[in-house]
Amino acid sequence: MPNRITQLFNIKYPIIQAGMVWNSGWRLASAASNSGVLGLIGAGSMYPEILREHIQKCKKATDNPFGVNVPMLYPDIEKIMDIIVDEGVKIVFTSAGNPKTWTAWLQERGITVVHVVSSVKFALKAQEAGVNAIVAEGFEAGGHNGRDETTTLTLIPMVKEQVTIPLIAAGGIATGKAMLAAMVLGADGVQIGSRFAASEESSSHINFKQAVVKAKEGDTQLTLKELAPVRLIKNKFYNDVQELYKTSPTVEQLKDLLGRGRAKRGMFEGDLDEGELEIGQISGLIHDIKPVRQIVRDIVQEFEMAKKAVLNFN
Repeated sequence: MPNRITQLFNIKYPIIQAGMVWNSGWRLASAASNSGVLGLIGAGSMYPEILREHIQKCKKATDNPFGVNVPMLYPDIEKIMDIIVDEGVKIVFTSAGNPKTWTAWLQERGITVVHVVSSVKFALKAQEAGVNAIVAEGFEAGGHNGRDETTTLTLIPMVKEQVTIPLIAAGGIATGKAMLAAMVLGADGVQIGSRFAASEESSSHINFKQAVVKAKEGDTQLTLKELAPVRLIKNKFYNDVQELYKTSPTVEQLKDLLGRGRAKRGMFEGDLDEGELEIGQISGLIHDIKPVRQIVRDIVQEFEMAKKAVLNFN
């Protein structure tokens, strides 16, 4: 299904496996790339030399294109970018920061740059910064999210109306039908996170993967907006946050409760009580843990069937 996204990344299907913290190591990224989509290594949970190791292992595990997702608030951002260049990575997705900071620097070194946004305002800023494409992520998405709570269904056509560069939809997409819907609304491709988090190759703990599979409608919530909005599965830590909110806490009190390493504790170490369990609303439609190749095959087959059904609709 060739289009602007498949041509931009030289991939078979216009699907990006999201670069999620504590989930997207080299095994997931290489398996995604070997399945015909764009795999991303999530640098947000890696020290610089750990990222280098994952990039090197990914290069050995796939001959297909892959990229790195870099939250720009990372404390060692200069080291991360230098490693990406040193290792010959050709695709970088940036998030959580100003796209002007690194876009030109990366492009001058032959790297394709995509920026993740949650609003029309930031989509326009990213386009003005010269990025090659944007990911517009609705508030259904897991992990850190936009404050405006704009859903994917409304965000994609609003962004499409304002930008001319390739547009990738994210947030609440885990099936071929959702992929088709996003593309009908104007997206050139989709970025999928939660479905790949519950894959055999994801680096997250089996406890976390099983919690994703067990999640039902209403089991996730966007919270901690005063710090950085994050969508979590409701657990003891989430309930502790809600109890604290009843006291009208200060930002410092919220920070004290959050502490350090909550996401690692939940997703990577499997502490389902005290850890942050970051996942999207679409987890209510994820019922099993599958190999990446099967996930991609299922999505593509459902996409094609849904497209035929729409064409035959009368």
